[in-house]
Amino acid sequence: MEETYLIAGLGNPGKGYADTRHNAGFMVLDRLAKRLGAEWEVNKKFATHLAKGRQDGSPVLLCKPQGYMNLSGQSVVPLAKFYQIPVGRIMVVVDDIDLPLGAVRMRPGGGTGGHRGLDSIQGLLGNDAFARLRLGVGRPEPNREVSGFVLGRFAEAEAELLGKVLETAADQLACWVRQGIGPAMNNYNGDCSPTGNKTDDEIRRDDHPEGDGA
Repeated sequence: MEETYLIAGLGNPGKGYADTRHNAGFMVLDRLAKRLGAEWEVNKKFATHLAKGRQDGSPVLLCKPQGYMNLSGQSVVPLAKFYQIPVGRIMVVVDDIDLPLGAVRMRPGGGTGGHRGLDSIQGLLGNDAFARLRLGVGRPEPNREVSGFVLGRFAEAEAELLGKVLETAADQLACWVRQGIGPAMNNYNGDCSPTGNKTDDEIRRDDHPEGDGA
């Protein structure tokens, strides 16, 4: 039996929320679907938009839940159970205000950081062992409400960097399916901005260069 992967990008449905910071997960999945030649279909059973494709021969389900962010688990978890996808082949893509715009961070599991979409999925799944890809969207100014910031759209000046983030995230997701979580983290975690931070793999190579006996 083929091993199917589930990638869920989180956001809020409707034109009023399109292209907002909170919908970064939707934006990445749209890029990935285009790469895979996968067409979006409305799936009422799981209250989601669903696309099916293949990455290097492996079946991939792309899911954009169409309940609001805090109801994401009601689409993702039943979908995973229906297709018998184990937690190790589930990836959730979300925005993160604790990371600067340009940062991408994939992790094999962990806490939710108060993200309501992750809270919903983790609560219904019953564990935190699903992988997640966090996309930095920046933090609001001290006098601005967080909700207004994440439900706002990216500035025109951020468009070029945002494009790099979305492309990098799509590359990283493809690597995850093809090679697994370790290579995907090592090769892509980091900062896409011109003054960005090194990836985890680059940091390790600098700390332990070949021939130093480490």
